[in-house]
Amino acid sequence: MTKVLLNDVLVDEQEAKVAFNDRGYNFGDGIYEYVRIYDNKLFTAKEHFERLLRSAAEIGLDIDYTVESLTELVRKLAEANGVTDGGVYMQITRGVAPRDHPFPTPSVNPVFTAFVKAYERPFDELQNGVAIVTTEDIRWLRCDIKSLNLLGNVLAKEYATKYNAEEAVQHREGVVTEGASSNVFAIKDGVVHTHPANNLILNGITRRVIQWICDDENITFNEAPFTLEFLKNADEVIISSTSAEVMPVVKIDGEPVNNGEVGPITRKLQEGFDRYIQSHSY
Repeated sequence: MTKVLLNDVLVDEQEAKVAFNDRGYNFGDGIYEYVRIYDNKLFTAKEHFERLLRSAAEIGLDIDYTVESLTELVRKLAEANGVTDGGVYMQITRGVAPRDHPFPTPSVNPVFTAFVKAYERPFDELQNGVAIVTTEDIRWLRCDIKSLNLLGNVLAKEYATKYNAEEAVQHREGVVTEGASSNVFAIKDGVVHTHPANNLILNGITRRVIQWICDDENITFNEAPFTLEFLKNADEVIISSTSAEVMPVVKIDGEPVNNGEVGPITRKLQEGFDRYIQSHSY
């Protein structure tokens, strides 16, 4: 029987129900995280849970968790389900209250839920690369908060699905921001370019790992805005996320990148990522 976490308690999946007037359901008033499991170990859990606590603070959500307590809960959940390779999704909403836009007064208890799923690394895609499409970024202006407000991301991902693409890379007036569920990198003349970690993108944990690898390998990591034209004329293109890892892009809007071949900088970053899996999984 599949187990999920509901307010820190392991329950059977069919028992994991939340109220119709939970503010996460009514307003998307909450935050979430997703942590990867490799060989029964949590990868970069500290960074993920620190980001969760930051997201909570940014929306004024008072939660009684620490990095250590979240790590313990997630381990407990994974072990209860026998998942040794996969990922854990967790979210915290502001809680259950009569539907009204302002925060509840007095405050109510947040609602914490989490579930785990098993899956293997995407080896075929990592080896051969994926196709992406581009679309306008219609999201709100606090994309640095990992909130439950994901309708813009959902619409972008659906657009990609219609064109048989792995991802939709978004842009604001021609300036590339990030994918619907990933960060984006354009590699030109040996330099890795990516959008600055400001309010227009989520500072992905895998994005940070790529930056660490660039530092290790003396590869220039340039955080500066770039255009769709620059992206489409790059030597190599990468998208990254917790589940996609360091994913090569070989086609953009139907046109090949680097003649459809995965480039040398991408391979070096993938090798570095494998090393970090070993050194940053606990």
